[in-house]
Amino acid sequence: MAKRDYYETLGVPKNASDEEIKKAYRKLAMKHHPDRNQGDAAKAAEEKFKDAKEAYEMLSDPQKKAAYDQYGHAGVDPNRGMGGGAEGFGGFAEAFGDIFGDVFGGGRGRGQGGRQVYRGGDLSYAMEITLEEAAVGKNAEIRIPTWDNCSTCGGSGAKPGTNVVTCTTCHGHGQVQMRQGFFSVQQTCPQCKGTGKLIPEPCSACMGVGKTKTNKTLEVKIPAGIDDGMRIRSTGNGEPGTNGGPAGDLYIEIRLKKHAIFERDGDDLHCAVPISFVTAALGGEIEVPTLAGKAAIDIPDGTQAGKQFRLRGKGIKGVRSSSAGDLYCHVSIETPVKLTEHQRKLLKELDTSLKSGGAKHSPNTESWADKLKGFFKA
Repeated sequence: MAKRDYYETLGVPKNASDEEIKKAYRKLAMKHHPDRNQGDAAKAAEEKFKDAKEAYEMLSDPQKKAAYDQYGHAGVDPNRGMGGGAEGFGGFAEAFGDIFGDVFGGGRGRGQGGRQVYRGGDLSYAMEITLEEAAVGKNAEIRIPTWDNCSTCGGSGAKPGTNVVTCTTCHGHGQVQMRQGFFSVQQTCPQCKGTGKLIPEPCSACMGVGKTKTNKTLEVKIPAGIDDGMRIRSTGNGEPGTNGGPAGDLYIEIRLKKHAIFERDGDDLHCAVPISFVTAALGGEIEVPTLAGKAAIDIPDGTQAGKQFRLRGKGIKGVRSSSAGDLYCHVSIETPVKLTEHQRKLLKELDTSLKSGGAKHSPNTESWADKLKGFFKA
């Protein structure tokens, strides 16, 4: 079968520029790559991939392209360089290397000399603060782990008196080219782990790392209104990067200590306020605590258990709020205990008097009794 025109294979005109030829090949290589085609379509895709590769190898080489333009397929040897030799992999490796990350999902950065750089890991720090501190904010100092240049080797990682040498496997690039079938890929050098350097005699203090672990004091500003579970990000205070990569970040997670009086719900505060049996019956004024001091509440006569009173603006102004929340005081009526005989007598007299008054003194009790009668009759 006659070979297909190389320009037609790549889908470009005969006057296409080098960049247009390369772009067309990249597109076809990604579409027909064997790793992207499985099952019944795999064989056909592989043939198209090989055809595109052959066409690109011919048209990307100026001498081969000139011979092909003048004599067609007769002017070039299509098998030249197809066996995987160094000459045949020249143009192919160059173009395919650009798309390799797109096909397989690369993502690591490159440092000087082609070395891979890695971002440092993030650190997490749990900080406990009180409700009062969360309400107004504070400046706090924390101690976190960090890495400093080794004082023994000056950060080189080599034993004093010795030197770091260039890796003989990758020649300082940190990458080596591996050939697999009819394409080649770049991988991290297994000898130097991507650093491009070797340390014949590592420093005994840092074991060749060039850094030693220590602690540093960091000042953190806790904003007013912060809530439990929120995080503060401190950029660049995480673990150091590798091969000159950026450091990670430090995340400070806020945990609120349990408060003796208040419970927080967003920007609102809740507290339980016990009142006496007499105050609930007769009413009166009581004092309740707030984060800013004391406040007064008027208890109306006949207040029932569970009644809540709302104090506007006595809660917390959240980090993203324009105004403060409210304070909800939940009334609990305290039953008297350890009564004397005289007190018992007085309560019995009061109970008899209240019962003689009927439903007007205990409307809830009468309503409950009526509901029970209807329930048992059903």
